[in-house]
Amino acid sequence: MEELPIAVRAYDLAGRRAGLVIVDEVNGFATVGAGALAPVAPNAQVMAMVRETDRLARHFAGEGRPIAVFLDTHEPGKPEPPYPPHCERGSGEEKLVPALAWLETCPQATLIAKDCINGFIGAMEGGRNRIVDWVNRERLDAVIVVGICTDVCVMDFVLTFLSARNHGLMPSLVDIVVYEPACATYDLPRETVASLGLPATAAHPQALTHHLGLYFMAARGAVLAVSLSG
Repeated sequence: MEELPIAVRAYDLAGRRAGLVIVDEVNGFATVGAGALAPVAPNAQVMAMVRETDRLARHFAGEGRPIAVFLDTHEPGKPEPPYPPHCERGSGEEKLVPALAWLETCPQATLIAKDCINGFIGAMEGGRNRIVDWVNRERLDAVIVVGICTDVCVMDFVLTFLSARNHGLMPSLVDIVVYEPACATYDLPRETVASLGLPATAAHPQALTHHLGLYFMAARGAVLAVSLSG
């Protein structure tokens, strides 16, 4: 990882019109044993992500700041290649993890069900985009992004979100901030892949892929934050 350095810093919310985006912290990705893509055992990084997301979301809600919540939600029988069926509507996998279920009735929270990896694309609805409308309605100049997986759903959303900002779709938006302590990805080491009889290309070492996700988001212009103040 020394060959792909990243720079993380503190980020001050004081004086900012900031919103929080939570990506896919649902049972199917973050609750042990909840589905084909859920952790098979407790995972420290995933548990830390949920705890920090809960703390941050409660802070935002308490201050009346807006929160957007993506929920990976697929229609039954319509899997998302190359992944097995997961987070199907009505399965319970598409629901927020128990620690975050309070967001379902939080007045500050806008829940957005999405049927694909990229939340920005999943937010397209009837010729409009719900996440663009959310930013513009709230006149946000900063958006803090957290969630799972750092190198998959979080990264795809952030990269497209950055391009949409650069294209002028959200004139007030300045900073897109990835808050690293509340991001996580899954762990599938090479030896586990071999023991499961999976192809070598399925390997997904958690620390490396988490770092790569952060690296590519920063390379496109995202701010990487290790702490938030204000």
